[in-house]
Amino acid sequence: MADHESILKLSEALVAELASSGKMVATAESCTGGWIAKAITDVAGSSEVFAYGIVSYSNGAKESLLGVKLATLEDNGAVSAAVVDEMANGALNLSGSDIAVAVSGVAGPDGGSKEKPVGTVWFAWAVRDGSAVKIDQQCQHFTGDRDLVRELTVVHALQGVRERI
Repeated sequence: MADHESILKLSEALVAELASSGKMVATAESCTGGWIAKAITDVAGSSEVFAYGIVSYSNGAKESLLGVKLATLEDNGAVSAAVVDEMANGALNLSGSDIAVAVSGVAGPDGGSKEKPVGTVWFAWAVRDGSAVKIDQQCQHFTGDRDLVRELTVVHALQGVRERI
């Protein structure tokens, strides 16, 4: 379990690494409701490395703000590799950042299914490399209440950005 102090330390390290590498990051968040962006911007000086964040909680917001295709949502559901892939790509393109992270999950306590139980979270990290973009996704299954699932999602998303700097 993470706590707010450990999230702040992780964010401080991330901001320092982004600054030293001259890179910018953007976020596209669903189940975390902007918590990843908040964690980054809690750090003084983060304006040098944080482009912006989009909270796309509804499917309509994912479509209109990030360019997620309706067919992708209908075919895969909001909590899927395909959707976070398009969310991350949308955030990367809109922001002009070097790295974007996207998350969509079932934080609970309701909303889970047999295929996507509570605690299921999909992540995508889009990294710009010259004119090419590499996007990789990952699914995690966290155990705990709504707050813990969201907190662990924030930590995993931030760690994933650090790994891709």
